[in-house]
Amino acid sequence: MPATRIIRIESVNVALARELAVGARQVLSAIGKRAVAPGAAVAVRALGLEGDEQADLSTHGGLTKAVYAYPSEHYAFWQTVRAQARAAAWADVLPPGALGENLTLSGVVESDLWIGDRLHLGGCVLAVSGPRFPCDKLDAAMGFAQASRLMVRSGWCGSYLAVIEPGVVRAGDEAELRPGPREVGLLELFRARARA
Repeated sequence: MPATRIIRIESVNVALARELAVGARQVLSAIGKRAVAPGAAVAVRALGLEGDEQADLSTHGGLTKAVYAYPSEHYAFWQTVRAQARAAAWADVLPPGALGENLTLSGVVESDLWIGDRLHLGGCVLAVSGPRFPCDKLDAAMGFAQASRLMVRSGWCGSYLAVIEPGVVRAGDEAELRPGPREVGLLELFRARARA
């Protein structure tokens, strides 16, 4: 069985739903997550983080998509492509939560995760439940029309997490990633569904 690995919570991010311009239409979205104060404890409940909302419950939220995690390792790529697309200046730093994630993690990427893997945090346990599939709200949030296509091509989708044991999370905390059954890889599932 694969070894347990230690990862770090770089940022905890939340947002309330608000109007977002997606092309010519206005939609309700909570993709614009903002980091809570470093070290602040945020309650994790069965349906997500305290102070966070999901506007479109047909694709986000619920018991199996309560929390969304994204690797900080991909942020340099997104900063570069935003600058290339002239959606941001080269010196603009992409803040944590910009991809809509609740937890910005370091030390783990999609190819390391399997459905059923568990993150043991100081105060809660979360299970990898599936990949995130991007939509046009990601394009709007990132400021250029190819963002969702780039996420599909790269496979840098992040992961949805189900809450197994409620508790709290804090930026700066370490989490222990314990292997699940290792039957379905997160990236494998993402690529299979993206082709369908």
